[in-house]
Amino acid sequence: MSLVSHILRRSISQSIAKNAQVGGPSAVAGHEAGGYKVWKKLSFFVAVPAVGLCMLNAYLKHQEEHGHPRPEFVKYEHLRIRNKRFPWGEGNKSLFHNPHTNALPDGYEH
Repeated sequence: MSLVSHILRRSISQSIAKNAQVGGPSAVAGHEAGGYKVWKKLSFFVAVPAVGLCMLNAYLKHQEEHGHPRPEFVKYEHLRIRNKRFPWGEGNKSLFHNPHTNALPDGYEH
């Protein structure tokens, strides 16, 4: 049992000593203190343009979607059933009602 504990303690101490030395791609690698400059440049030249491209993509998709006309309203019997009035407003509109996209039981408002 003491041999197992000795081997275990030795391997743990060696792994701690090995991990204590910073030698990888961290902000401060080894004895150089200029690692933050790389991350600052990456933030400005990679991350900010990537966020800008994502915003542009979302905006263009939004514009493309709103270029199409709204589908014609079809009154199906199994949709928009109101057995009880909503407890807010006039009682016919849901809490997050949007008059441009959500239809009432009789059709669109606009």
